[in-house]
Amino acid sequence: MFLNCHSYFSLRYGTFSEKELLVLGKKHGQLVLALTDINNTSACMSFVRQAPKYGIRPVVGIDFRNGAKQLFVALAQNNEGFEEMNEYLTLHSTEKKELPPLAPDFQNAFIVYPLRQVQEMGKTDFRENEFIGIDLPDLKYLHRSAWFDRLHRMVFLHPVSFRHQLDFNIHRLLRAIDNNELLSRLPLSEVGSPEEKFLEPAEVENAFEEYPEILNRTKELLERCCIHFDFSENRPHQNLLSYFGDRKKDKELIRKLCKEGLTKRYEQVTDKILQRVEKELEIIESKDYIAFFLVNWDIVTYAKSKGYYHVGRGSGANSIVAYLLGITDVDPIELDLYFERFMNLYRANPPDFDIDFSSRDRDDVTRHIFDRFGKQNRVALLATYNTFQYSGAVRELGKVFGLPKSEIDALSNLKKPEKSRDHIQKLIFKYAELLIGRPNQLSVHSSGIIISEKPLYYFSAMDLPPKGFSTVQFDMEIAEDVGLFKYDILGQRGLGKIKDSLGIIRENRPELPLIDIHDVKTFFKDPKINQQISEAQCIGCFYVESPAMRMLLRKLRVDNYLGLVAASSIIRPGVAKSGMMREYILRHRDPQRTKERAHKVMLDIMPETYGVMVYQEDVIKVAHYFAGLSLGEADQLRRGMSGKYRSREEFAKVKQKFIDNCRQKGIEESMIHEVWAQTESFAGYAFAKGHSASYAVESYQSLYLKTYFPLEYMVAVLNNGGGFYRVETYIHEARMMGGVIHVPHLNISRQETIIRGNHIYLGFQHLHGLDTNIMNAIVKERQQNGDYKSLEDFLERVTIGPDQIEILLRIGSFDFTGVNKRELLWKALYKLNREPVRSIQNPLFKVKTKQFDLPRMASSKMEDTFDQIELLGFPLCDPFELIQQETENVYTAADMLTFINQTMTIYGYLVTTKNTKTSQGSSMQFGTFLDRTGHWIDTVHFPPVVKRFPFRGKGVYKLTGNVVAEFDFLCLEVSEMRKLDYLPDARYQVEETI
Repeated sequence: MFLNCHSYFSLRYGTFSEKELLVLGKKHGQLVLALTDINNTSACMSFVRQAPKYGIRPVVGIDFRNGAKQLFVALAQNNEGFEEMNEYLTLHSTEKKELPPLAPDFQNAFIVYPLRQVQEMGKTDFRENEFIGIDLPDLKYLHRSAWFDRLHRMVFLHPVSFRHQLDFNIHRLLRAIDNNELLSRLPLSEVGSPEEKFLEPAEVENAFEEYPEILNRTKELLERCCIHFDFSENRPHQNLLSYFGDRKKDKELIRKLCKEGLTKRYEQVTDKILQRVEKELEIIESKDYIAFFLVNWDIVTYAKSKGYYHVGRGSGANSIVAYLLGITDVDPIELDLYFERFMNLYRANPPDFDIDFSSRDRDDVTRHIFDRFGKQNRVALLATYNTFQYSGAVRELGKVFGLPKSEIDALSNLKKPEKSRDHIQKLIFKYAELLIGRPNQLSVHSSGIIISEKPLYYFSAMDLPPKGFSTVQFDMEIAEDVGLFKYDILGQRGLGKIKDSLGIIRENRPELPLIDIHDVKTFFKDPKINQQISEAQCIGCFYVESPAMRMLLRKLRVDNYLGLVAASSIIRPGVAKSGMMREYILRHRDPQRTKERAHKVMLDIMPETYGVMVYQEDVIKVAHYFAGLSLGEADQLRRGMSGKYRSREEFAKVKQKFIDNCRQKGIEESMIHEVWAQTESFAGYAFAKGHSASYAVESYQSLYLKTYFPLEYMVAVLNNGGGFYRVETYIHEARMMGGVIHVPHLNISRQETIIRGNHIYLGFQHLHGLDTNIMNAIVKERQQNGDYKSLEDFLERVTIGPDQIEILLRIGSFDFTGVNKRELLWKALYKLNREPVRSIQNPLFKVKTKQFDLPRMASSKMEDTFDQIELLGFPLCDPFELIQQETENVYTAADMLTFINQTMTIYGYLVTTKNTKTSQGSSMQFGTFLDRTGHWIDTVHFPPVVKRFPFRGKGVYKLTGNVVAEFDFLCLEVSEMRKLDYLPDARYQVEETI
């Protein structure tokens, strides 16, 4: 009989989950329960899905409020009523409007106004579906109420928001956070009543002893409400059912596209290929996913028409139909990818395509999807739930308890409270722990878009985040449960590098023919590219440039496409954590070890990977062939590796069946648990083979560009924000490949970096503190009226302040004038500080600028270097020229070969570090350095060394340690480390006086 229950998706108001609400409902003997979160529907479908497990029939609705003020509660009579109220809530939430006190004329929903709201409005007329809500405190005054004659319209309306006093305390804190108010000043009007708890049935019946018809009417109201969503295993999907609106036309189109794709993709179309195509089309049609494929084809076709590059990855790369439609560039025949990983007759959950675009192109592709398919509100982004985390919770609570910022900063960095902390701080720590994991606000999924056959109001209300794309209020897990599979449209810088490279090549080398970057099969066979991979010369290239990947490529001696596909998955934490990365390397290098160590069944299942689990598909293979699970159960196990599904009961059952089946087959316990450990350790981190293949395709495209157009490619890398490393590393790489690096040049540079021949001119964007408007003004004025002749000419044509001109002068942008930058700086500051800033207008006649006689000034190369460090963040000279001390030796990375298993001392310029933990939880680190010739030094720092010799920021380090060789990869196990001092900046040295 409770019409007004809240979960913690009544954001910053409610205190427990929808599941905990059901547990409470069952405990209090409720057979029907209504979830009515405040202006939110995030929990509704999850509530409906879980309710039958607790013997409860679910009812859903919305508690419409302005702030904490309750206006009315709407209860869905049916799915159409839920749709009505979702549309109404969306209208107000997207337009940021206050809700009116009167409900609209819902056709399929009941409206319950609390008595106090009815009194405040003076409402006397009620529609057939409108009622007055009476709570226990209202009963004592009901007989003398002006609305007593409307007893026939009254129902029991009692909010349920808390379980106990602790929940109420949390609620008050949440309300203070929401109002950005001190707890001591929080108005009572913003807080619920501590009595908003479940009441015992006997207590309610006793209270309404004089008005039993109110309770009867309440029960009748609930009986008339019925909501249903299909969560069954064999449910039909809810996505767009037809691309054209005519399934016959859809079927004709997909077959026509496949036929055209066969001639484009294959020189010889074999029976094997044709049989695979037909098999896939039959499954796609039987599962009703033709529109799904055509929508993805539409998306990539639009992108190609705009010159956008994409990568289709994920398990969708296992489909030859996707390959023929151009959604992916991975050939599943070549890689022996089986379609069942992507889609099979046993799979209840939806298939998945991940399509990457350049980060700059993704928003336009998203806009196209909304424009093309978004009529009748059928397209939306998925939500995610931003939850309270410990540090953030401490900060929020510190504010509401009135602590000063300095104290909040200190507390938020403490993981455990100290015993001496005062009462307020102890309360903050206590409630911060209780807030962890509770939803704080709704956010937007990084890439998920849903396209529904029904208007999305059928499932949820919607929000409108800053980017302007409608967003449902539920997450990916609920979407899949109800049959809404997402289209993943992701942004990725690597594709921007490829796209920009091609434009830069056309500009810098116009005599060359156009490059077909999608001709990847030619790249796979190119010996120069494969040599680059085997030598791990991959800096700047997608997914293969990190120190860990560089190490793995060397250890595996990767020199072909299939080897890179395997490496792309082996590097993932799931494989590494299980210890199988090392085992894979050992078996790859020693065939005898494979014969000795590999379990025969595992080797038969996975001969290509030496009996080692590497890809997500291997989980299905092992579960099916090793443990005897059905394909449906095996895929359930594979999905169970994902963290969000591990707690599901279904996963636990499949895990037990895996173990039981193995025991029945007589497999030794040690082998069962060893194989299970490998399976479990993947934990959602392993890649599908098609996903790894997609990554490898993009890696080859990047490697092709770097191999044959290295300087143009590195410029594109710089213009797309770099990659794994800092900008400085890519500038160093360009210099190593013959590039001549220049500071931003006033008459040549743009906002982005450009190349002329082998000369690279850094973009103005790399200058710290230079305003974007100034960058644009410099380039625009130069394009319209020609090069700048002098400082005076520049100052007459561009409006600029003293601080901005100082940046340009100090970095050397005016060096083309031949005048020392100190003299130019004096002139500029004198002129700008004496004359008012004016808006620029081209003069009719050129007035000769007055010249000043200045003393001759000079600046040193070292001064220029320190200006570069300050304004760019790094020097353009050899950093070894900056060290103050004399070095003891001139060893380089090449000399490490002669010191294997011996101690050596070497000097390195720090590039990057990686922090990690030992199995005992101690801190250890890996370092990456450049030697004095610009080549890599890799280091390992074990816990005792980490404590004694910590990293102290960028610079040159003296490194002493033992050289270790493992699978041809050399690294230095550091025993001592000291950062060397740079030469002092003479400009800031105070001369000693006597």
